[in-house]
Amino acid sequence: MAFEKTATVLGSTVKYQMNPNAKRYTLRDNGFVETNGGNFQLIRSLEATPQSKEGFKLKITISKDLQTLKMSITNATGLKAVNIFKSEQHRMLQDKFYFLMDGFIDRGLLEKA
Repeated sequence: MAFEKTATVLGSTVKYQMNPNAKRYTLRDNGFVETNGGNFQLIRSLEATPQSKEGFKLKITISKDLQTLKMSITNATGLKAVNIFKSEQHRMLQDKFYFLMDGFIDRGLLEKA
């Protein structure tokens, strides 16, 4: 998956882009970790108990120039993208995803495209 100006997860209708005022320290303050390549990555569980090693994970990677990003929701192994929006049984996961994304918007990291 390549970096894009706008990104969304499989099944979601809302697209996100980087806020032009986003700063590196704000990414670190919000749980993003700098990778060996200089990009910033966040992996967060969408399950009710964050310590659980099971369930779906939200993965967001932001390029080192803070201009482009990619995101996905994966299975527990992190290898396969999943669509949590195709079934009503994942309503809590959908709500948690939108809650996390709204938090990143409020903190000036992302904006809706």
